[in-house]
Amino acid sequence: MKEITQRISAAKVKPIASAAPEKNTTDSDVAVNLTEKTQRPEMLVGSTYKIKPPVSDHALYITVNDILLNPGTAKEVRRPFEVFVNSKNMEFYAWVVALTRVISAVFRKGGDCTFLVEELKAVFDPKGGYYQPGTGIFMPSVVADIGHVIETHLKTLDMLPSNEIDAHQQAYLQQKKQAAMASSKQGKQADSLNFPDTALSCKKCHQKAVLLLDGCATCLNCGDSKCG
Repeated sequence: MKEITQRISAAKVKPIASAAPEKNTTDSDVAVNLTEKTQRPEMLVGSTYKIKPPVSDHALYITVNDILLNPGTAKEVRRPFEVFVNSKNMEFYAWVVALTRVISAVFRKGGDCTFLVEELKAVFDPKGGYYQPGTGIFMPSVVADIGHVIETHLKTLDMLPSNEIDAHQQAYLQQKKQAAMASSKQGKQADSLNFPDTALSCKKCHQKAVLLLDGCATCLNCGDSKCG
C-alpha cells in the first residue's frame, strides 16, 4: 500500500464500470404502428374472397389489402389497410361503396378494428337471411356475410383467436345431436344441416341449433352455451 504524504484537498467516489455499455435507442428499435398519418405504399398485398349469396344473381368478391409494418425486423406485422367489394350486380353498388369506405377508414385509423366483425355480423335483413351455399352457415344478411369474410381474414393475421371446437367437444355435441334427432317426432323435417326442427336460433352463429342439454341451452353447431 502506498503511503499518502500530501494533504488531501478533495475526494470523489469512482463509479463501478458497467458490464455492458448502454445501448442507444435508434429509429429501427422503435415499432411503427398504423395511424391516420401512415402513407399508403405503391403496392399492397391482399386476399380476395368470393361469396355467392342466394339473394343475388352474381357473386361478390371481397378484397382486403394489408400493409406491412416494420418489415425485416422482429416486429414485422401485417395489418388490414383497405377493403373493396366488386360484383356484376349493381343493386348493391351504393351501399357497398359506402360500406367499404367506412371499413377502410377504420382500418387506416389504426388500433383495434376487430369490433367491426361483430357489428357487421349483427346486421339483419328484414326480408330474411339465407344459408351460405356449400357450408350451410346461416347468414342474416349480405352485410353479415361480408363481416364473416373480414373475420376470416383477421384470423389469418392472428388478430382474432380461432374459435374452433376441440375434438372432445365435437364428439359430445354430435352425440347429443343424434340423441335429439332420434327423440324428435319430426326428425325428418329438420333444417338443411339436419338439426332438430325444435331447435332455436343461436345468437352467436345464427344457426337454428340451440337445444336444452343437461338443463342448459347449448348450440349443437358452434358449442355456445349459457352455462359456459
